[in-house]
Amino acid sequence: MAGKTNNHGLFTTGEPVSAWTVSTALPVTYQVAFTPQLLNPGNPALASAGATPGRRLVVVEETVHALYGDKIRAYFGTRGLAVELGVLAAHEEVKTMESVFRVAEWMDHFGVSRRAEPVIAMGGGVLMDVVGLACSLYRRSTPFVRVPTTLIGLVDAGVGAKTGVNFGRHKNRLGTYHPAVATLLDPAFLATLDQRHLSNGLAEILKVALIKDRKLFELLDRTGEALIDQRFQGPTPGGEVLVRAVHGMLQELQPNLWEHRLERSMDYGHSFSPTVEMRALPELLHGEAVCLDMALTTVLAQRRGLVETAERDRILGLMRRLQLPVRHPLLEPETLADALTDTIRHRDGRQRFPLPVGIGDGCFADDLTAAEIGRAATELEELACVAP
Repeated sequence: MAGKTNNHGLFTTGEPVSAWTVSTALPVTYQVAFTPQLLNPGNPALASAGATPGRRLVVVEETVHALYGDKIRAYFGTRGLAVELGVLAAHEEVKTMESVFRVAEWMDHFGVSRRAEPVIAMGGGVLMDVVGLACSLYRRSTPFVRVPTTLIGLVDAGVGAKTGVNFGRHKNRLGTYHPAVATLLDPAFLATLDQRHLSNGLAEILKVALIKDRKLFELLDRTGEALIDQRFQGPTPGGEVLVRAVHGMLQELQPNLWEHRLERSMDYGHSFSPTVEMRALPELLHGEAVCLDMALTTVLAQRRGLVETAERDRILGLMRRLQLPVRHPLLEPETLADALTDTIRHRDGRQRFPLPVGIGDGCFADDLTAAEIGRAATELEELACVAP
């Protein structure tokens, strides 16, 4: 029987059999869809997402509950579904296992069924990460539905497969891959978002633009300030910006959902930023830290001849017009060295460092030095000081 298989992925070794190799695959299908008027009782999308008629446990971020709690209850009441709301504070300082355990307690008290009653997560990226991790752990896999209510949740945290919480001083150090069965995107939630959180989300859109989509960059350069003013609700083509950002993310995620390949263009802006963000807490939002990373790496790329000086200045200028930071005291040698060390561990012993090539393309570097990074940080500080 040596080396034989039963054609179902079970291989045996030895005679008599003394070892087995199990080969299997987990098919994954999930939906991401723009769904306007999500809380209109005439819209069945939220009630039917990933489930048959029944009860629903909705975990909602506390600010979202204050704004939309009555509408959420009215929606499910009109649809004839019993609903229970769990209201959770969700920001980086409470993105911990304690929050995960709280969600798990709600799931246990609710008596959520194993497959037919997906938990609904309504909030920003932190809320969706926490609920996703709780669902991945509860009975080892409980389905959930994501309803992002922030711009960064809509274009970034809501569309992938990762869940996670912070651990010690490390961002998202504990987590799983557990995609939601459905993510429902309704830009109407952005109408109640403040300027800072709109800018925060625009940083992740700018990431996609800089590393792979020049047309998206041109759209942001032309309309970004109006999108902030109108909160993506006005005549400015915010819909095209959102669609291109989501599509660009999913194009990169789909062939490498489990990150078996560690060279990932969507890691652009995420090499120094995790360390900077955690050390600055609660000062910086996630997108703000990402923008600082992109500003620094834009200068790095320009110094390497990958980005023209005029392109560098155009990029930094757009960051400022989007009301995003391009300088911070933590862009200093010790923090940047620690960040690079941690990134190398995260990428399995190599830098695999995404750098822009012009505007809308990218490459990977494995040979950045501390001296080179330090010179780029000094130049960025000088550029920031002389900027209009």
